Amino acid sequence: MLPQIGKIDRASFDRTIFPRLGHSDASVLIGPQHGVDAAAIELPDGNVMVVAEDPTFGMPVLMPHFGWAIVHICASDVAVLGIKPRYMTICLMLPPGTEESVLESIWGQVHEECERLEIAIVGGHTGIYPGIGYPLNGGCTVMGIGKKSQLTPPCNARIGDRVIITKGPAVQTTGTLALQAEAALAKALPPDTLRKAMSRFHEMTVVEDAMIAAPHANAMHDATEGGLLNGIYEVAAASGTGVTVYEDRIVIPEETSAICAYFQIDPLISISEGTLVITASPDKADGLLNALERRDIPAWDIGEITDGERVMVDNQGNRKTLSPVAVDPFWNAYFSTLEG
Repeated sequence: MLPQIGKIDRASFDRTIFPRLGHSDASVLIGPQHGVDAAAIELPDGNVMVVAEDPTFGMPVLMPHFGWAIVHICASDVAVLGIKPRYMTICLMLPPGTEESVLESIWGQVHEECERLEIAIVGGHTGIYPGIGYPLNGGCTVMGIGKKSQLTPPCNARIGDRVIITKGPAVQTTGTLALQAEAALAKALPPDTLRKAMSRFHEMTVVEDAMIAAPHANAMHDATEGGLLNGIYEVAAASGTGVTVYEDRIVIPEETSAICAYFQIDPLISISEGTLVITASPDKADGLLNALERRDIPAWDIGEITDGERVMVDNQGNRKTLSPVAVDPFWNAYFSTLEG
């Protein structure tokens, strides 16, 4: 049985999708696989085109920020391969009865963010359809062109690399739940904590992080569904390596701890669009951390890529095996805010 919500599980992907990828083409350098955010297609003269596709469904809390989220979520998937996002197409689907002011708001944000990130909108489709409750990005495709030598796919981690993360875990979880459950949380949390949690919504992007990290990195990956630990697992699995990370090196901001405690979910395995997982050789790690610090992006070295097991050493010194996260706890928490 398929999961009831979120991405399909690894077993279903392996069973149904991976064996059926259409015509085989030698120009496809990176195709569909676990833990890989975008495709890479070889072009002449050592160039590559990177292509990423993402939907964005219109959570009620997203609506004032929907256009922003569409652009950054998909552009992040190109940026993590070390290539600057350049072109975009979008399929925007609206429910019957949508006011023109809603379209104007969404499209205004899409335009502004694409202009800021220097992304040209080159095509797409916009229409009104029954059967959807909120505006829906049915598929945003972002493309970038660069050199093959620039690629930093998750499968490129090397034994001995340092594992570095930006912003801490559960970024998307923190920002989204804080906005969605603001009224209830205002009764339970200090005002400053809630304000900080809500402000994390606009950290739900790794475009800047990835463009800064790219010259220093071997592999990069955005920690989306399944959160930080799932993202780290996916990098190691894609690379065919082991990994050791240390729980006591993972800084969890106070506002993230507060939100996750309120909803009784684990911040280390909760969706975290905005947390960039990077592996870099030891001689480049300090330069990478310094480059991120200069741009006021917090980052931490939390472990290393190994030739052994995939484990986290917890705060008591116990070694816990890392494995794929089957169901992200964010979803039950989010839908609990919609009840009643």
